[in-house]
Amino acid sequence: MNVEPFQTAEGSEYPCCRQLSIFLENRVGQLLRITRLFEDEPVHILGLSVDASVDCAIVRLLVDDPDTAHQILSDARFALSESEVVVVALPAGKRGILEICSALIGGEVNINYVYTVWRTQEHQPCLVIQVDDVQGAVRVLTKRKFQVLDQHEL
Repeated sequence: MNVEPFQTAEGSEYPCCRQLSIFLENRVGQLLRITRLFEDEPVHILGLSVDASVDCAIVRLLVDDPDTAHQILSDARFALSESEVVVVALPAGKRGILEICSALIGGEVNINYVYTVWRTQEHQPCLVIQVDDVQGAVRVLTKRKFQVLDQHEL
């Protein structure tokens, strides 16, 4: 029986960004090894999160060219996965994170983890949010007038 892989739509109807998660042994120099792969490549790391335990680590990257980064990491034999995340610009003032979290809770969207990133051209702080319902999160945030960014807006 010949089974073809499922085909998915190239893009989505809502703004989101692609995050790469790299699974590593928790050893000295592993993060340096990853960053050196991009040294001579046209890929820029925009956001970074490391979740480490005693024996392993997950490095989450937000990059400006996820296709090229995925290929580079795959060629270097790193175990990795890709997921959609919501990137939202922080509004001015000291209550931005509170307002974003309140909006998501009000929309019954669960936040799994968050890290920060700078929007490069505007020098604007943003939150990278991994949620259980990306489309629902985008709907809630845009309805509340938050600026949700797409991959090309980073």
